[in-house]
Amino acid sequence: MDLSVLVVDDDVAFVEGVCRGLRAAGYGAVGLTDGAEALRAIAAEPPDNLITDIFMPDVEGLETIREIRRLRPDMPIIAISGIDFDGGNYLAVARKFGAMETLKKPFWPDDLVELVSRMLSPA
Repeated sequence: MDLSVLVVDDDVAFVEGVCRGLRAAGYGAVGLTDGAEALRAIAAEPPDNLITDIFMPDVEGLETIREIRRLRPDMPIIAISGIDFDGGNYLAVARKFGAMETLKKPFWPDDLVELVSRMLSPA
C-alpha cells in the first residue's frame, strides 16, 4: 500500500503539480484547497504525512497545524510558504506550532519529495 500524503494549498495548480510529483515518486497524494477541508479529511482518514501552506482563506495553515497536533500528535507535517510579511519568519512560527519541517516557496519538486521520503522512512 502506498504511503499517503495530503497536500493543502489554496493554489489549485500548485496542489495539482505537487500531487503529480508525489505520485510519480510512488506516494498516494491527495490535494485540498483549505485547512477546514484538511481537518475534515484527516479526522475521517488520516494520511501518513501532511504538507500545508501557511496563508490560506478560512482556516489557515498555522491553525491547521495546531489542530492536527491536538488530534494526531505524531503526524509528520511540512509547512510551506512563499510569504513573509514585515520580515516575519512564518515558517519558524509553523515549527513552533508543530510542523516538523518547512520549505520556502518556490522550491524544487525533488526537494519536497526527498523531504517527504526522509520523514516517512522507518528510522
